[in-house]
Amino acid sequence: MSDSHLLGPVEIRELAAELDVTPTKKLGQNFVHDPNTVRRIVAAADLAPDDVVIEVGPGLGSLTLGLIDTASQVIALEIDPRLAGRLEATVSTRAPEYAERLTVINIDALKVTREHIDATPTALVANLPYNVSVPVLLHLLAEFPTIRRVLVMVQKEVADRLAAQPGSKIYGVPSVKAAFYGDVSRAGTIGKNVFWPAPNIESGLVRIDVSDERDRALRSAVFPLVDAAFAQRRKTLRSTLAGVFGSPAAAEEALRAAGIDPGLRGEALSVDDFVRLGEQRG
Repeated sequence: MSDSHLLGPVEIRELAAELDVTPTKKLGQNFVHDPNTVRRIVAAADLAPDDVVIEVGPGLGSLTLGLIDTASQVIALEIDPRLAGRLEATVSTRAPEYAERLTVINIDALKVTREHIDATPTALVANLPYNVSVPVLLHLLAEFPTIRRVLVMVQKEVADRLAAQPGSKIYGVPSVKAAFYGDVSRAGTIGKNVFWPAPNIESGLVRIDVSDERDRALRSAVFPLVDAAFAQRRKTLRSTLAGVFGSPAAAEEALRAAGIDPGLRGEALSVDDFVRLGEQRG
């Protein structure tokens, strides 16, 4: 990765001024202006030369420029039309030899579907907008089953929650739903000062190695169980799952059939437990 490609603090501010862009909390915008952080994210993603990467919220192009000379194709999803309109020019100017690898789509990542993308994505690498990070992550994993690797930057608290294990106080809905797709792990912490503007909180890197271990068709049976199990954390599964199965007695029967103690709480169950329970709904 050539240093000359990457954007530093001066270039970030110049681009923002040219576009009259002020980062907004509403869109969860914080622009990375530190080349070392970009290098670190790309390295942690462990991409291969034939990877097709989806990037969400490329902003002014800091991470895009880091990805473009590593992957075979980068599909950048940008909700802000000014930023989407400038990104191709930024890449053409700073990394002209890789410009043809970039596709920019001006779209809300929560609304993107397979029809929008004329390629087969194999990786998701992004500094996710903090206000919608988990919904975007889960939407893209559901919509693009060909994604094999995820490396995203989110709020540190969200990163901890995504990678939490059963029994932990922060283990919950995001932990189980992310784990449904594969092995979730923390890949480091990022300080505040690599961003403009500097956020009030630290950020964390989360890596997901996606597997085909679980039948994706079970998602519609499993995810409502996860939501219900954690809606009232202090109650037992017999009680919290009564609405899904029709009654406390039916919930208890399904739990026992799945080999799960009905007196447990949601935080005690692994993703495999929830999957076995989901199979009882069929």
